[in-house]
Parts: sequence; C-alpha cells; structure tokens
Amino acid sequence: MMRISLPAALVAASLFAAPAWADSQGARPDGAKSDAATVARQVNVRPIAALTTTAAGQPIVLPQKDAQVLVSTYEIAPGAVLPVHKHPYPRYAFVQAGTLRVTNADTGKVDDYKPGDFIAEMVEHWHSGTATGTEPVKLLVIDIVEKGKANTVLRGAH
Repeated sequence: MMRISLPAALVAASLFAAPAWADSQGARPDGAKSDAATVARQVNVRPIAALTTTAAGQPIVLPQKDAQVLVSTYEIAPGAVLPVHKHPYPRYAFVQAGTLRVTNADTGKVDDYKPGDFIAEMVEHWHSGTATGTEPVKLLVIDIVEKGKANTVLRGAH
C-alpha cells in the first residue's frame, strides 16, 4: 500500500479543493458548470512559502505517529511580550497583521516578521516573541502534533 505524507496530502487537498469548490458553486451566472480552464482563471493561487528548514535552520520533521493538525488564530496586543517557550512539534505561522519579533533565548538571534511572512518556527529551541508595532499581531497558526499533545512548553513549567 502506498503511503502519502501529511504535507503531501495537505498540498494535494489545497490544489484540488478550490477548483472543485468553485465548480460546485455553479461559478457561471447561467447555472452551467464551468470547464477546467474557466475555473483556473477564477481561482488565483499565490504561493507563500516552500520551506525545508525551521527558523533555526533545522530540517522539518513531522510526528511519526498519530499526527494531528491543529489550526488556530492568534491576536497579540501591541507591546505584549510572550514568555520564553519552546515547541516539541512543528509549528507554522502566517503573519496576517502587525509586526512580531522572535528572539532565540539560547543564541540571541532575532528575526522580525511582518504581514505576508510565513514562519516555520524553531523546534525544541527556547524563544520568546514581542509584538513590536502599534497594531495587534494577527497570526494563522498551524501545529502538527502527536494526537492529544500540546505544542507549547513554557520555560520553568513542570
């Protein structure tokens, strides 16, 4: 039996879902179904990122069993400082608004992210974040964890 990786499945789903949805919606005003060429003109795909490493330069590795995809939105108030934490599993974030500064607590490396940036967060590296602008930071966050596991560990938490 052929196995398809979770990222491959997500990419395949995104490629086929939009045209299929548009076609199922009767994209033409006269109610006739649209052909593939018409649907392709109605759906605009804008690649955001193609990554193989995290912000710390680590290869992206997914959970080996019971993978679960969690999707959340975050809103971080201007000036808010996130406590030092780490992620045991992959976490991806798309910056929708605001400016986020991420500091690696071990190396001191600082990265600033703005709207439109895609982040493959560092795994098992202590880091913190700060909303540096005058508007809230809005993130779309995707975690890929072992089912039922948390993906944020605060430094000093037991």
